Amino acid sequence: MEILIVEDEAEIAQLIQLYLEKEGFSCRTCRDGISALQVFQDQKPDLIILDLMIPGLDGLEVCARVRQKPGAKDPFILMLTAKGEEIDRIIGLSTGADDYMVKPFSPKELVARVRALLRRTMRQGGQSQIYRTQNFVLDVDQRSASRQKGDQTEPLDLTTLEFDLLSTFMSYPGRVWNRTQLIDKLWGSNFFGDERVVDTHVARLRKKIEPDPANPTFVKTVIGVGYKFEDTAA
Repeated sequence: MEILIVEDEAEIAQLIQLYLEKEGFSCRTCRDGISALQVFQDQKPDLIILDLMIPGLDGLEVCARVRQKPGAKDPFILMLTAKGEEIDRIIGLSTGADDYMVKPFSPKELVARVRALLRRTMRQGGQSQIYRTQNFVLDVDQRSASRQKGDQTEPLDLTTLEFDLLSTFMSYPGRVWNRTQLIDKLWGSNFFGDERVVDTHVARLRKKIEPDPANPTFVKTVIGVGYKFEDTAA
């Protein structure tokens, strides 16, 4: 597994690299946002550890640009921030980070979170399943999703987490999922963080699949409980 570490503090970058390489990961480091995007384009890492405050382009902008780049490999992104109050900003802007950690952090905890994210890829590697409804087709094996708009089929440009979220919803239409269940399904038992991250990714998914995200037709909120997916069977 290839990991890109984007951190302008050399000692922190070296510490992260040391712990990850001990676990068998291959690492590349960058000090600024512009070079990070270049390495991402050239190397296509499986996961990016991305500091929020870096020179050139900050972590939020780098994250947003990575998510805008089309390609077969959509990396997981673990955001690092030195300020606790920035967490809400990261989540609220919906830039596409899969997880975040606040400095100072435990290197062992960081390794655990990296493994938890990458396990999502391995855990789903053996599946071969297609979900169809009147408006959507999702192929788990090919990692592709599309929406039917009249007589046209429109591919959906989903991040890794958005795809997994839609797959979870479509696998059990009508089932109500609370945040804890979705976290367990998407991140596994090693999730560290705030449950509100689920709301952020649901909002991002709605923007891509709903005709009117403010009044969702497919991913509906069940007040006081969680979310459910509704669509007519194909």
